[in-house]
Amino acid sequence: MFLDRPESGSTALLVHIHKSDSELATPEELNELVRSAGLVPVGCLSSNRRFPHPGTFIGGGKVEEIANWLLQNECELIVFGDDLSPTQERNLEQTLGKRVLGRTGLILEIFSRRARTHEGKLQVELAQLDHASSRLVRGWSHLDRQRGGSGRGAGAAAGLGGAGETQLEADQRMIADRIKRINARLAKVRQQRAHNRRNRNRSDTRSISLAGYTNAGKSTLFNQLCRAAVHAEDQLFATLDPTLRRLELPVIGSAVLADTVGFIRQLPHTLVDAFRATLEEISQADLILHVVDAATPLRDERIDEVNSVLFEIGAEEIPQLMVYNKVDLLDEKPRIERNVEGKPVRVWVSSIDGAGKSLLLEAIAERLGKNVIETSITLKPEDGRMRARFFEIGAVVQEVPCEDGSIEMHLRIQESSLRQIARDRNVTI
Repeated sequence: MFLDRPESGSTALLVHIHKSDSELATPEELNELVRSAGLVPVGCLSSNRRFPHPGTFIGGGKVEEIANWLLQNECELIVFGDDLSPTQERNLEQTLGKRVLGRTGLILEIFSRRARTHEGKLQVELAQLDHASSRLVRGWSHLDRQRGGSGRGAGAAAGLGGAGETQLEADQRMIADRIKRINARLAKVRQQRAHNRRNRNRSDTRSISLAGYTNAGKSTLFNQLCRAAVHAEDQLFATLDPTLRRLELPVIGSAVLADTVGFIRQLPHTLVDAFRATLEEISQADLILHVVDAATPLRDERIDEVNSVLFEIGAEEIPQLMVYNKVDLLDEKPRIERNVEGKPVRVWVSSIDGAGKSLLLEAIAERLGKNVIETSITLKPEDGRMRARFFEIGAVVQEVPCEDGSIEMHLRIQESSLRQIARDRNVTI
């Protein structure tokens, strides 16, 4: 759009740098990211390097190796598993004659393919523009060309044309203007979300957010819990746009469950900033369901990576319930694990077949429950809908029919839920 760069394409050479500080940085992860972006990997070159080369990231020897590979093989893109500086991208492209894509650019490409709603598309475009603007600062030589003056410059009063602006300045201005317009639209989104949260708070509706490493099974679990039809596939970043649904919990009653974008190692800051409007659903939740792919050997590393993103968005203090998903791939049974105080801290489930669903709902209700009381109320025959509601939320301990046709109900219920149900049915308790 703004840069004079080699043509892009669909076939890609992968360049992976082994790092001792992260077990998540693997050729397999890079391959999965590339395929998720709709690209076709045709080769992979790996290297060990402690520190990046300032000019090319990989050093002259590895650049020469890539050049020799290109003489014998066909590809249209060179994709790195790490972020590259604008200077590194430019130098590599000038030397190799191929389009070069770093980690952030690759993830942005995936996001642009996945975004479905208008809001999601705006957020992705904002991240793309922010990324592109950093590439303009030290941009390609064509951006130094000067455009003609408008007659409004320093010499305009004397009828002389002004100095004009360079192509670089024009492109920077265009990007800045577009970023300003998108931020204005997203600000309205934030206001609407804040308004909705205030309404939920006034009605004492508890909010729950799903969080986890990408492809951990969050959307599949969301569909199981809420009987929804959110798009869910076995691929990275299948879900970008947040979805909110009502969730019925035992004793607690209604809550709101939010499905959000998955996290990944080195999630670009531009994306974190762009998706802040949707990530606020996590940072403002009463409980985070931290969904973990229990079948991956990188389970602990991915948990740490998710927690680092939660810290970045200010959600580190929100209570978490760990949900160990995909027990169908393990020799494990659905179960609740509790701490020494008896509080649920970990639930083992399978989102694909619903195993452990009832246990998870029970654990969520326990973690969210406050002011849970045991009480008895007497319902008249005409209060049948209220009686059905008590059964619906699992609050009924026992019911005893009375001779006059009324029913004495023994309940274990959250006090606010009891009052809300009574208000909805115009019943005084």
